[in-house]
Amino acid sequence: MKPIDPSELPELPEVPRPRGAAARGAAGSLVDKVYGELAQRIANGDYAPDQKLPGEHELADMFDVSRPVLREALGRLREDGLITSRQGAGSFVQMRAQQQPLGFARVETIADIQRCFEFRITMESDAAHFAARRRSDDNLGKMEAALGLLREATKKRKHREDADYAFHLAVSEATNNHYFATSLNALKDHVAVGMKLHGLSLMGPRPGLEQVFEEHSSIFEAIRDRDAEAARTAMRLHLESSRDRLFEGRLLDLSFR
Repeated sequence: MKPIDPSELPELPEVPRPRGAAARGAAGSLVDKVYGELAQRIANGDYAPDQKLPGEHELADMFDVSRPVLREALGRLREDGLITSRQGAGSFVQMRAQQQPLGFARVETIADIQRCFEFRITMESDAAHFAARRRSDDNLGKMEAALGLLREATKKRKHREDADYAFHLAVSEATNNHYFATSLNALKDHVAVGMKLHGLSLMGPRPGLEQVFEEHSSIFEAIRDRDAEAARTAMRLHLESSRDRLFEGRLLDLSFR
């Protein structure tokens, strides 16, 4: 193949604390949440290798959890080799020998772009499903902000790859499963190639830009309404349509490429 150039309420009644197995389950869920958020921040580079994490008091306040919950999450991070403790100094992001960021082979051919779409269709459709089930108001705010940028760009007959990627990243973050966002971040350069070429394909006389905006809006609405299956379907439709617009429906046989 030819290489490609290219975010005064009234006092609420006290909620009874769960007991027994329910309490253990609630605590476990909080541990998972803190663990996932810290692991995501480390993966994104928000906390760099050998950087000291905030103190326990600050982290407990940040995540609105008790110190025992926080300590259990930190213990899991240590077990997984993501952080290390230094006596009297605190917790630090682990420096790994020959540490290499997660990555994929460079995009060099039309077949590579098609493969990237194939992977994204599977991964991001499920991400939209879980995002609809687990999203927070903050997640929705990030999606809405990106959608607003896409709306303004569409009015100006432009396509903004940065806003497009920000929307998809916000969806993956809303899953509360850091593997989705980490994978999408690892694919960022590859996704950028496909988005750039797809954006160019929308500049013709057909109403492509408006259609793409409507596709993103449908994904957002399904996630906002917590309709997991509709979100999955909307994301799959969007990515398949983007692929088909780019390749004009003529897909390569990847069996032997």
